[in-house]
Amino acid sequence: MSLLRIEKLAKIFGSHPKSALPYVEEGLNREDVREKTGQTIGIADVSFEVEKGEILVVMGLSGSGKSTLVRCVNRLIEPTSGRVYIGDDEITSMNRKQLLDIRRRKLGMVFQHFALLPHRTVLENSEYGLEIMGVEKSQRTNKAMEALEMVGLKGWENQLPRQLSGGMQQRVGLARALAVDPEIILMDEALSALDPLIRTDMQNELIDLQRKLGKTILFITHDLSEAVNMGDRIVLMKDGKVVQIGSAEEILTNPASRYVERFVEDLEKSKVLRAETIMRPIHEVAHTGDGPRTVLHKMREVGVSTLFVTDVHGVLQGIVRAEKASECAKAGDKDPAHMHDSDVKSVGLDANLQDVLGMMVENREPVAVVDDDKKLKGVIVIGHLLGALSEEGNQS
Repeated sequence: MSLLRIEKLAKIFGSHPKSALPYVEEGLNREDVREKTGQTIGIADVSFEVEKGEILVVMGLSGSGKSTLVRCVNRLIEPTSGRVYIGDDEITSMNRKQLLDIRRRKLGMVFQHFALLPHRTVLENSEYGLEIMGVEKSQRTNKAMEALEMVGLKGWENQLPRQLSGGMQQRVGLARALAVDPEIILMDEALSALDPLIRTDMQNELIDLQRKLGKTILFITHDLSEAVNMGDRIVLMKDGKVVQIGSAEEILTNPASRYVERFVEDLEKSKVLRAETIMRPIHEVAHTGDGPRTVLHKMREVGVSTLFVTDVHGVLQGIVRAEKASECAKAGDKDPAHMHDSDVKSVGLDANLQDVLGMMVENREPVAVVDDDKKLKGVIVIGHLLGALSEEGNQS
């Protein structure tokens, strides 16, 4: 279910923006429109939806229109045409009073350069949105303190912004947005001013926070690695237009144009490709009740020296190796449990291949791929893994 919907949104800068719209509708590029009309395309024909609880990343190089887009969403910049909806509410048709109300109740925004009030304390900055909503002092203090605790700033509430590091100042900006409990958080290059190590930590903390709170986030960045790390899906922009929408894996493996292909060619594939993409089907398993001779027969049939063990529901229980099964068969030991090893390597369907590679460094045994219910869905072996990474590298 989409919470934020954008339909054919356009912003033309210039003295006569409407004069450029027919050329935008014809699909002319930014330079041609400027040459014909003297107007400049900020964004053109932008359409997409953001699902409730999703982190959608809008990314592109400088001048691609991503920051113009996010400001059109909350009408800090007035769109020239198109529509923006939050649920059933159309933002683009609202009067000033309605717009202010929905900004205060449903939208939070975190800026690149923090936008903190320098003479207010951390707590007072965090309360600011609630204050302009007219929330009573004790209530807004309680809500702001809850938000500060969420972002790890409990104990810093009486400090001034200048007494904090850049990363801590950005946490105050995030707490200010969270304090009003918005449905959607807009983040415009919110982490780009931070040092690389702090930035990575903040990315991970923001992802953890989003999982706990289930907030819907529209995240703007120029950094591809950040987009891959943060986004459930990515909207890639160029010259004010959307050139591709999809997961990082979809964009990497099926680029929509040569521009997209070049854009992602230096991305480390092992950080993007998922286990589900390269896993192979399981042709045979050992069941928990199978004795050693049955297991050895199954191994010979499919030409392998290990089998995963599952119960009657397909839930992964362990792994059995040919050597151990042979020992049990020779000793006349028919108890299946004596040959099973419950310490089996497994990953979820969404695991990236970098994690799988790490598991295979010391031991090249197959890695089981399981779903959320621990049911066995596939297998990754070292040869398939290296082949997939090599193939993607050759495509670049």
